[in-house]
Amino acid sequence: MATRPAPTRELTRLEAIRFTFGLAIARERRALLARSLRTRFTSAALLMRLHECLLAARAYPDDVAVLALSETALQGFADRADVRALHARLTDSGIAGTDIRFAFFAPTARRLATRWPQRLALDWRRFDDSDALAEWLPQLAHHAEVPGLDEYDYGLQGWLANLKGAHQADGAFVACRLAERLADDAVFERVHDGLGLPYVLRGDGTTPSRTRSRWPVRGTHFQQGPFAGRPALAEAAATTPRSIRVLSPTEGEAALMLAMEAMVTRTRDLDVFAWGDARDVRLIDMGDGLAFLMIGARPDRRLLLESVYGFLTLKNGVPVGYVLVSALYGSAEVAFTVFDTFRGAEAGPVYGKVLGMTRALFGSDTFTIYPYQLGDGNDEAIESGAWWFYHKLGFRPRARAARALMTRELARMARTPGHRSSPATLRKLARTNLYASLGRERDDVIGELPLASAGIAVTRWIAERFNGDRTAAAAHAEREARTRLGVRSVAGWSASERDAFARWAPLVALLPGVARWSAADRAAAVQVIRAKGARREDTFVHAFDTHPKLGTAIAKLVHATRS
Repeated sequence: MATRPAPTRELTRLEAIRFTFGLAIARERRALLARSLRTRFTSAALLMRLHECLLAARAYPDDVAVLALSETALQGFADRADVRALHARLTDSGIAGTDIRFAFFAPTARRLATRWPQRLALDWRRFDDSDALAEWLPQLAHHAEVPGLDEYDYGLQGWLANLKGAHQADGAFVACRLAERLADDAVFERVHDGLGLPYVLRGDGTTPSRTRSRWPVRGTHFQQGPFAGRPALAEAAATTPRSIRVLSPTEGEAALMLAMEAMVTRTRDLDVFAWGDARDVRLIDMGDGLAFLMIGARPDRRLLLESVYGFLTLKNGVPVGYVLVSALYGSAEVAFTVFDTFRGAEAGPVYGKVLGMTRALFGSDTFTIYPYQLGDGNDEAIESGAWWFYHKLGFRPRARAARALMTRELARMARTPGHRSSPATLRKLARTNLYASLGRERDDVIGELPLASAGIAVTRWIAERFNGDRTAAAAHAEREARTRLGVRSVAGWSASERDAFARWAPLVALLPGVARWSAADRAAAVQVIRAKGARREDTFVHAFDTHPKLGTAIAKLVHATRS
């Protein structure tokens, strides 16, 4: 590749037309990409910009020629001379072969350590408190090694160099050894994440990257005109998936790896992806190249009440964002994220399909947006004007102060065309939830129901009745729950179903009115609780939402419990 001045104007033009389409634009895009790819860059920032333009073209190709050009360029991107020369400056870029520095969540660190034991190292330059890990050294070693640890001061880094295997980096050793010593995953997570371990995943041709991150697709959707406009709420909710395919555990594991890759190459992590269950993964096809990998949490990582699923958003197989859905009571909290590279594309239409998919999967008729998504403690959402994005889709606040502020802002916009809410105003608006209802507005929905108060009720019950003895309380609660619900035997139940019943037992012991339920209602409640430990957690949502009395009893309990 010939060296010449970095063509910033060409990259700027590529970025400007990234999500503009048509025959003339397609020709221009091909020409600009071809010229940029022949350039040897001396700036890491410019290389990253070219890389992201290629990703956008791969996710939203105009035609076969753009698809082939972007795919070929991305497959060979790591081999470019300028990428190799600027390797150190491309850290955290997501470009194939480059390093990633991040304090990975415990399950992600373990997964990386298992797959790339030689590549996952501790980032000693970013270690704020290595003393905490040093205290764990005797626990990471064999008992027969402790005399040496007690006597010789090699320092933490020196001791880890001695303890690890020849084909293992120190980060992989720590993650794997902690997991071995702490067999309870919950304890492993608390200890690992509490240590605040800074990692660096040394990149090579096999490590996670944005460059080659794909889900296999049978065909490609070519974007040859403008994106669809923002849908009306009712229209969006009526959108149903073209198909829903349950993936095999092997395919599910591949989906978990892709979700991990999409997150770690953007220095992010998400609990439901990190603790995902390969047996509860589905591929949701929404048409026009848009699909979602639906990932459920392992049974032992599920919440007591709401069911949480993560969705990796795919466009022509390329990860372009993710969605988090918490569902119960015929309602759903929806958190929607588009990766930076793909912002400015089709956020409105995609979000509309997210609502339709959520309604189809969980039967939701009310949708909630929590404050963080709107900008409360989230500057990114403030900068993007997320609050007004959701308002235009039909979401509204229920809090009186927020409604009054919204009305004043709308009046200012009517008086002064072009008026934009200030960041300070957006932060005030973002302090409370937004809601959208397809039918009658209800109060028994996520965001309005204080579901966390169920935990407070149980805490007070254990403290007052059992003097804080949780072992005694758990044994009593399970006996009480079996009696109340008429459970004579758990023979034939899976381990996850038995665990779900044990977790729910204190709540069952506190529920009002259960003694007056019919035998059928009590038997149905048992099936609801067992569904919490089922292979696919959305079965719990449907069972819970169709139980005639369980939801009402929990609502009464949480409303009666003062936090």
